[in-house]
Amino acid sequence: MLEFQQQDTSEARLFIEDTDATLPETLNPKTRYAFFSTIATGGKSLIKSCRDLHLRRTVCYKTLRPELKDNLIENKRLLREARISALLQHPNTVPTYELGRDARGNLYFTMKLIHGYTLREVLNYRERYDLSQLMDVIMQVARALAYAHSRGVLHRDIKPDNILIGPYGEILLLDWGLAKVWHKDAALSEDEQAIDEADAEQGMTGQGKLQGTVMYMSPEQIDRDPGISFQSDIYSLGAVLYETLTGTTPFQGEIVQTLLQQVRDELPADPRTVSKARLPDNLAELCMRCLQKDAQNRPRSADELVRSLQSGW
Repeated sequence: MLEFQQQDTSEARLFIEDTDATLPETLNPKTRYAFFSTIATGGKSLIKSCRDLHLRRTVCYKTLRPELKDNLIENKRLLREARISALLQHPNTVPTYELGRDARGNLYFTMKLIHGYTLREVLNYRERYDLSQLMDVIMQVARALAYAHSRGVLHRDIKPDNILIGPYGEILLLDWGLAKVWHKDAALSEDEQAIDEADAEQGMTGQGKLQGTVMYMSPEQIDRDPGISFQSDIYSLGAVLYETLTGTTPFQGEIVQTLLQQVRDELPADPRTVSKARLPDNLAELCMRCLQKDAQNRPRSADELVRSLQSGW
């Protein structure tokens, strides 16, 4: 299992001044968080660290960018993300703490703050890790997907940047902002269609962003197939597996339309012909099964993927 030294030791030790501080008789939820510091700025949201003054801990705080505060669709998407994150309670997902509105009425939610490295950062130095360590990461992500799929949630944004390895061996699947859930009657309402279209547009905003995402999208996700299934996530994880095995993405190119055409119509080269190191046959074959264009030809479930990764390669 991959492990890293803890990056931030400022909270490693607890003191009685923190644990026994008096809690006010009247709590104001609008002044619960303080000492904000921006961690990341996304296309739609801001992610910050801040101090929870009630529990005396530092947490992760996610809210919309200022220009989107009044956007009804983006507010609904953030609300969905917060609730999906909270409802998916699994060792390979990040715990969600609170959903609320700030003093101006803007939505936010808080999560566990975890220091570590993304799989993207690890793959930049993949020669430092042996194959069994890297396959453990893939297997833990597959476990998270198996659980999410059992709850009726399709992630839709599996990529190395959304996989975090924590300082104590935690392997976490992040960012459920593009996740899809279905109505009980399987019929899409107009507002659901609008959200799905916004999701698709987000992946298509800017050539650089599309290139960074399309590498891991399934053909049916690119085509915005209304019949998309959990096999789409299996394709995406297969693309991550391919890069983990070979050091390169299944397809490369500078022109977006060329990449789209490759994902739709072409199979990548067998990883055994791309990797500089010898690869186990069953891992290479599993990877190619995940990357089949027809979803029916991929592993039937993430559980099957886990079993294959445990099969003594």
